[in-house]
Amino acid sequence: MNFRVNGEASEVAAAPNRLLLDVLREDLNLTGTKLGCDDGSCGACTVLVDALPSQCCMMLAVSYQNREITTVEGLAKNGQLDALQKAFCTEGGQQCGFCTPGILMTARALLLENPNPSVQDIGQALAGNMCRCTGYTKIIAAIQRAARDYEEAAEKEVAAI
Repeated sequence: MNFRVNGEASEVAAAPNRLLLDVLREDLNLTGTKLGCDDGSCGACTVLVDALPSQCCMMLAVSYQNREITTVEGLAKNGQLDALQKAFCTEGGQQCGFCTPGILMTARALLLENPNPSVQDIGQALAGNMCRCTGYTKIIAAIQRAARDYEEAAEKEVAAI
């Protein structure tokens, strides 16, 4: 099977009944994506497929060949954390960290679609992601901070032109 994961082409010899989660974790050694519930209800396994959040614990890998898959490892660029990852660290949004990769991927998809989401927009986007450590207050604050940071970075890029 041929995959495009985090901007790189990968070829994996895998049975057609393998889940994308297993291919990512076991064959490609991208262990940031977590298995939480095994039935798509917790969001810990969320990755982006063509920039849309998808729960890969239920997805047959063969169905996602030659699509753009982004895992939490793909957020950082050139050894530098993404603004969303930095915001989670600054705001304490990561809690124990188990659900964080899935939440980060869902939040990234939200911010790609809506660069200035309201608290309600964030809550709606995160409806498929469960965190057992928190009431989501710090997670929401982190996403709001990241939205501001992305906006500031875009303004700086425009000013530099």
